[in-house]
Formats: sequence, structure tokens, C-alpha cells
Amino acid sequence: MKVIVIGGGPAGIISAIAASKKGDKVVILERNKALGRKLLITGKGRCNITSALDINEFIQNVPGNGRFLYSAFQSFTNIDIINLLKENGVEVKEERGSRIFPVSDKAEDVLNAFIKEIKKCNIEVMTGVRVKKILVKENMAIGVETEAKNKILADKVILATGGKSYSITGSTGDGYEMARELGHNIIKVQGSLVPLEAEPRICQNMQGLSLKNVKIIIKDVSSNKNIYEDFGEMLFTHFGVSGPTILSSSAHLLRYRNIKELLKNNSIKLYIDIKPALTLEELDLRVRRDFEEFKNKEFKNSLDKLLPKKMIKEFITRTNIDELKKVNEITKQERKRIVELLKRFDISIKGFRPVEEAIITAGGIDTKQIDPKTMESKIIKGLFFAGEIIDVDAYTGGFNLQIAYSTGYVAGSN
Repeated sequence: MKVIVIGGGPAGIISAIAASKKGDKVVILERNKALGRKLLITGKGRCNITSALDINEFIQNVPGNGRFLYSAFQSFTNIDIINLLKENGVEVKEERGSRIFPVSDKAEDVLNAFIKEIKKCNIEVMTGVRVKKILVKENMAIGVETEAKNKILADKVILATGGKSYSITGSTGDGYEMARELGHNIIKVQGSLVPLEAEPRICQNMQGLSLKNVKIIIKDVSSNKNIYEDFGEMLFTHFGVSGPTILSSSAHLLRYRNIKELLKNNSIKLYIDIKPALTLEELDLRVRRDFEEFKNKEFKNSLDKLLPKKMIKEFITRTNIDELKKVNEITKQERKRIVELLKRFDISIKGFRPVEEAIITAGGIDTKQIDPKTMESKIIKGLFFAGEIIDVDAYTGGFNLQIAYSTGYVAGSN
């Protein structure tokens, strides 16, 4: 049996390997000049391969249609991908947040291991080939037509072209159009795990500042409801905020009711607890100790032990305390304001960055039209889907790559 895999990312690669191990003749068609271009930039070039959590916990980390993936996750687990890489010379390590990385910290090593396995399986790889259309006869996929008008026939077709995030890597949404032409419903595609736009003046003043070990709360102030809480790292940018905690919060925000209206009305706020390890009382004692040490200094020169340099100017502005005021003149009421601000530094969230800047896309081919046990289309026989093109998305931490492997394996095996 001949199988065509459209797309040479992680989902396409694993589906090709799975189909080949079943005895099929497989060809991967990749529009770029090489496989795995997007894989090379994952995890900041280090490749967060998967998560060390028990596979049963993965669904809790997939806010976008997690239950659809139950069968796929059980069919090809995090242990399976780790073993596949180990067989091809890549040792892994576990880091904070149960994240699994290659010991070498190089995404390139992961890609090379996949390529080694592809060669072992005698899978044909055709790069620089852009597929424009899936050929169908009597409601059955029979091959593809390329941009150069070449027709390549096959018994089965696996569509694994990715989403729309990082379009420079070739993820331009081609697959959605091919699926739509065949009658599939495409759930609105938008960025998930995407940076957030926030008050420009504030964020630009602190641009490049990374806060580690902070607690964040994203709140709908119109209803006084917490939308998302997290602990970890965040980053100020020229347009707003980013970093792991912010990216994960975006997956919740984009699903929150009336989000566009709330953003327009400045009703979504980010609260940062800069000192989450300390209670208000403990923090007050800490501030008093610092102020005792710097009692003869001006207020603006007394915060170096409490705050990163880039944050001090904005922090002082928020306290409404004269920056030239001597520390020993600061009142109890003013000190209370300082402590409260350290625990609740707030910024208004204005919107999401474009889908092209997202790590992953939410939306895609409607899961109701895909058999979760085989990844086969319920509309076109012999057409299968794998990876980000499906309407599933997860938090950061290796879960999205595991979705690619697991759905790819199921598609290829069937």
C-alpha cells in the first residue's frame, strides 16, 4: 500500500515512520527545502520534546479538545517517543515543570534522530514540493496534485501541514484550505500560547526585563473573576508581556466569554506578585529592614534589593511617593502602599499578538469530523489528519509536540 504524508514536521515524520513499520510504501512531501524547520526553533532551539508527567495527566494540559486525544495518547506515549529517540542516539533529561529536553540542549539532535529513523525505514522524502490539492474519487483519497501540476497517486493520504503559527517556517494554513475544499469544517484559527499586548508605555519602559519565580493572576475585573493563575517566569516586551506563564494564560483567555469586549473595556488585568514566597506581614518586615539600612538615602535609591533596576522607576510612579524623599521620612501608610504593590503590581491587557507570533494555533479541522481512534476523516475515506492542523491545542511544556507524535502515530498505523 502506498501512503503520501503531506508535511515533514513532527506529526508527518512520526506518521510516516508508523505507516512504514506497518509495511506501507511511504513518501513525505515537504514544501520547505528540509524537514522539521519548525521543530528546530521549539523550546528556544532546545526542543522541549515532551513532558515527564504520567500520560493520563496530559489531557488536563490540553484546554483545546483534550478528550478527543485520549485514544491517541494511550496509543503512543511520552515513553514511546523517548525510546524512539534513545534508539537513535538522543539521551534526554528532565527539567523544571516536568519538561523533557535532549541532554545536548540541541533541537537539531532530535531532528537528526528522526531523519536517521526515516532512512532506516526507507521512507522517500521529497522536499521543495508544495501540495495544492488532495485528489478524491468516489469519496476516497487517491493522491495529490502539486503546485507544479504533477499528480502523485496513493492508497492513503495523511495531511500534517501544521497550523498558522510561525508562518516563516512554512506553516501558512495550506492544509486548512485543502480540507475545506473536501467539505471539512474549519474551526476559527487563532493564536494560542501567544504573547499578550499590554499598556505600551509601562511595558516599553521595562522592555527586556524577565521576572523569575513570580505569581501571576489574570483577572476579569468586571466580574471579579480569576481566569488564570500561574507561577514561574514572565517577560516584558515592546508590545506587552510574554514568557511561559503568559503564553499558557493566553490559551485560557482566548476561550473566555466575551473576551474581545472585555479587552476593549480594559476589564482584563494582569496582577503580578513579585514576592510570592512572603506574606504581606513578612514582606512588611523585609521592607522595614531594607529601609532601616537605607534610611538616609532617597527613596529612588532604596529599592535595589527588592526590585530589578528596570522596574524601579515605574514602581515609584505607582506609589505616588516623591522619589527624592528620604527613606526615614516615609510614613507607615506609604510603606503599606509599597508592600501591597509588591504583591499586586497590575497591568491592563489590551489584546493578543497575531497568530503568526503564536507558538501554536487553536482552531483547525473540526474534531467531530475525525475518528479519534484512527485519525481518519469521517467525510473522505483514506484521508487522515495529524498534528496542529486538527482543532486541538495544549499548554507549554512539551504537550503540543506529544499531540503531534501521538496523532501522527495513530494516523500512520491506520
